[in-house]
Amino acid sequence: MSEKFYLTTTLPYVNAEPHAGFAMEIIEADVLARFNRGLGKEVFFNTGTDEHGLKLYRKAGELGMDVQDYVNQQAENFKKLKSVLNISYDNFIRTTDAHHLAAAQEFWRRCEINGDIYTKIYKVKYCVGCELEKTDSELVDGKCPFHPGAELEIIEEENHFFRFSKYQQALLDLYEKNPQFVLPKNRLKEIKNFVAGGLEDFSISRLKEKMPWGIEVPGSPAHVMYVWFDALVNYVSAIGWPTELEKFNLLWPVVQLAGKDNLRQQSAMWQAMLMSAKIEPSKQIFINGFITVDGQKMSKSVGNVISPAEMVEKFGIDGTRYLLLSGGNFGEDMDITWGRMTEKYNADLANGLGNLVSRIVKLASGVELPKAKGSSTPTEQNEDFSRLVKAMEMGKCLEYIWEKVREDNKFIEDNKPWELAKTDIDKFGEVMSKLVKDLNFIAQHLAPFLPETSSKIKTALETKTIEPLFQRIKM
Repeated sequence: MSEKFYLTTTLPYVNAEPHAGFAMEIIEADVLARFNRGLGKEVFFNTGTDEHGLKLYRKAGELGMDVQDYVNQQAENFKKLKSVLNISYDNFIRTTDAHHLAAAQEFWRRCEINGDIYTKIYKVKYCVGCELEKTDSELVDGKCPFHPGAELEIIEEENHFFRFSKYQQALLDLYEKNPQFVLPKNRLKEIKNFVAGGLEDFSISRLKEKMPWGIEVPGSPAHVMYVWFDALVNYVSAIGWPTELEKFNLLWPVVQLAGKDNLRQQSAMWQAMLMSAKIEPSKQIFINGFITVDGQKMSKSVGNVISPAEMVEKFGIDGTRYLLLSGGNFGEDMDITWGRMTEKYNADLANGLGNLVSRIVKLASGVELPKAKGSSTPTEQNEDFSRLVKAMEMGKCLEYIWEKVREDNKFIEDNKPWELAKTDIDKFGEVMSKLVKDLNFIAQHLAPFLPETSSKIKTALETKTIEPLFQRIKM
């Protein structure tokens, strides 16, 4: 039986169009999925949409729409990323799906049976943008640092609470026993410090009369589940929990990808909820930095949002994948602008890889090429590369490949094979043998990152014909 590999993105909230930040996350997940399929593993790649909560309820009201109709419309924008970005996900879950609703209610019952849910009067400062309560220590000038343009709201009502405080030591033990549980390491340190500083129980319900758009709390019809409690359960409901336990047990635990603003929810709140429901914690959590534009986080209010569709229109699918994967070190914020992306596209893709492939294929036309060797399975020679993929260091992986691209472009200039073809046919054969071997190496290693480009290179080597891979773009 082949080894199983289950990974998931976070579920983006559907109140806005997909932006480059989530595009980067789902592309990174796609690379991991394709890479592990290449190793012969049975991969289950999950993504989807988060469709409950106050933001969506209010937005639908502003538009004069039924909330379900509104989220149906918005979910389609995220489903389209499969074709827009060539994403190979296996499952697209919506938190309004009937099977997820039932799973969330059963998850609630398990936590309640374990004594971890109780009710009390609740008064808190609340950021609708984050769908999270905020303590004074988290605020900057009295505002949420992630949504500084929005006023905090004061919520006072009776809610159900989750005994988060009960799991402080269990979470610290989890982190201590699994030093790779959260990557990069600075994020593991951050969540350790947060948990060690003391945990407060958090609200997991809202009064239905004030906010009816949510999953009804079992045994408490006056309440709906808080959006975060509901949404996190998707990671288990997506693979059959609690009705298809054979499937669930084969795939669980999960590897998660998330942004740094999700650190607390994914690596502490969710893990405590799993412990309460008597489910093994997640396997590993990768935490991304933000994508910023001219140093500012993308925001509709600022007007600096860059969408994946816009990027694909300008740079193509693989061009967009390359630019979002190669822009920086894993876990760090990445600042993008149209100008810098165009410059990098031209330098690395049009003038770099595209030029190299075109030259090699043209030079090899009419001669017998050495047969391609190797497969998509890492060998002893690229264990370092495999380690980088598994650590989510996608930028370093691509730099590893582009070292070979630059090396071969220089090798062509130094050896001038077009002249050797006329003066020294044996030397020409040696030069071309190296170049073709290297191009196979490049195509093999590019396969999870730029799948269309990898396929086109392999086809070009077989047919000895090629159309330009990347057309130079004017600034």
